[in-house]
Amino acid sequence: MPQDIRVAIETLGCKLNQAESEMLARQLMATGCRLVLPEEQPDVYILNTCSVTHVADRKSRHLLRMAKRRNPHVMTVAIGCYAEYAAQMLRALGVDLVLGNEGKLRLPQIIRDKFALSGGCRHALAYNRTRALIKVQDGCNWRCSYCIVPQVRGREKSVPVCEVLSDVKKRAKEGYREVVLTGTEIGSFNADGMKIKELLQQILENTTIERLRISSLQPYEITPDLLALWHSQRLCRHFHMSLQSGADSVLRRMKRGYSGADYKNALTLIKAVIPDVAVTTDVIVGFPGETEDEFHETVDFCCNIGFARINVFPYSPRPGTEAAMMEGQVSAFVKKKRVCCMLALAKEESRIFNSRFVDRELLVLWEQSQNGVLSGYTSQYVRVYASGGDDLTNTIGSVRLLKIYKDGLWGETQ
Repeated sequence: MPQDIRVAIETLGCKLNQAESEMLARQLMATGCRLVLPEEQPDVYILNTCSVTHVADRKSRHLLRMAKRRNPHVMTVAIGCYAEYAAQMLRALGVDLVLGNEGKLRLPQIIRDKFALSGGCRHALAYNRTRALIKVQDGCNWRCSYCIVPQVRGREKSVPVCEVLSDVKKRAKEGYREVVLTGTEIGSFNADGMKIKELLQQILENTTIERLRISSLQPYEITPDLLALWHSQRLCRHFHMSLQSGADSVLRRMKRGYSGADYKNALTLIKAVIPDVAVTTDVIVGFPGETEDEFHETVDFCCNIGFARINVFPYSPRPGTEAAMMEGQVSAFVKKKRVCCMLALAKEESRIFNSRFVDRELLVLWEQSQNGVLSGYTSQYVRVYASGGDDLTNTIGSVRLLKIYKDGLWGETQ
């Protein structure tokens, strides 16, 4: 069998999926595989699937069918949440190998055995070497009424602190300038007697990584003790907290475990400690029983917060969840109308937030250089563009921000 096995990996869904795909890519490279793009005739096509909405399900099926159409001889592999949830359907679709969230850990060995690989990492990793995603936690003990994640990810489990520190040190040694800690519920991290605050302290004290970003927290996880760590400039000025609804009546039906007032109290704590902080969020519209008044409560709530970014999702019934059986399912027409309304608000709120940085200087980690235009992100995760005759990719530099541009700001390197 040939040593040079060509493998393509595509990823749908959350940052946790992306972190797992990065880890899988490293493991496959260590077996002697070569990473290629899906259109480059791979021997093995791996899709790390998502099942958070019916749209993600449909996209998973589409990408797997497309891989076979491009190359009928390719070995197709489905892993991740949709593979966990709909394994029988994917096998009936003709997918060669279906592995859920536990089974995917065996994939490198399966490929190694199938192609008689002897190992040896001989190819550069086909991932951006500026920002790395590191998995620190998986699973969820909460039972939000709409969410399928506890069914497909299982109960909470945390990565040992020594493994997290080792991964961060390796990424720093490889040249990454930023790491993002990811998980299903990273605020519930609990390993070796340490919680999320202690984990962050360990990373700050024992690694040299220049930027440390956390992917998501819940309002009840925001405490003064945790926020005190942000005296370190290495911790990014960015928090993601899912709101889902600004109406307490909807939050109760969702079983989210907090109220609008709790959310605002967490925001007050954050903004009191961290100047110029960016807070991004997720909103679900069209949840079962959501009235016009409840929808407008969400709109009003978001108007008064100053979010840097709002990710908007129409409610998607997930079979086996409590919400899928609720009365008062909202029509597709109404959900579409409400999504359009929220997207317009999201665009305006993002513009307002970004505009506060015009005529100021911020540090930017440059991640791309295309056709003479640099792009990268500030600590607040604001995207910045600038003219660049030199390729400054993977450097952090000061930028004078001049104007709103596309989805971020246009600046001038200093």
